[in-house]
Amino acid sequence: QVQLVESGGGLVQTGGSLSLSCAASGRTLSNYSMGWFRQAPGKDLAFVAGSSRSGGTAYVDSVEGRFTISRDNAKNTVHLRMNNVKPEDTAVYYCAAGVAGYPSHSRYNYNYWGQGTQVTVSR
Repeated sequence: QVQLVESGGGLVQTGGSLSLSCAASGRTLSNYSMGWFRQAPGKDLAFVAGSSRSGGTAYVDSVEGRFTISRDNAKNTVHLRMNNVKPEDTAVYYCAAGVAGYPSHSRYNYNYWGQGTQVTVSR
């Protein structure tokens, strides 16, 4: 069993930066692929970024070049660095851990989820 806790959300202005963290307990994150998803008001849960166990990464097109997912295996933590944020990035952000060997875009390939952290981008 893996417990995930996100932190770092908040209010940021358009064009600003924010860093989210996902701390894990119970298991070593290096054994899992990791993903960040988000859910905007009135919209479905959507993939944002993922990291495979070997460190390969994947991003949805809308955040490519602006967001960076990274792992700190020593601290059993995954980060999402968000640069040049836009109002459309406003959402609740969730981290997830899965046993697939690749950073899947599908929520169904992730077994463990955090409780989410709110990110609000003001115009």
